[in-house]
Amino acid sequence: MKARDLDKKFDNKENIIPHLDVSKARRPILEQRRVNIDIPIWMIESLDKESKRLGVTRQSVIKMWLAERLEQRAV
Repeated sequence: MKARDLDKKFDNKENIIPHLDVSKARRPILEQRRVNIDIPIWMIESLDKESKRLGVTRQSVIKMWLAERLEQRAV
C-alpha cells in the first residue's frame, strides 16, 4: 500500500493496524532497564506508606517522584 493511501485511511479514521507490521514495533522512550539501589529502611517504610495511601505499588511511587523531579530539572 502506498503511503498516501495509508494516510487517507488514517485521516478517514479507518483502522490501519492490519496494514502495519507491528512485530518489530518499538517505543524507545518507554523501554526499560533494571536498576538496583540500596535504600535505608526508613525510606522504604515511608515509600510503603505513600504507596498504600495512593493505592499504587512502591515502584510506581518511586517512578512518579523521579519523573516529577526530572521534569522540574528540564525546565
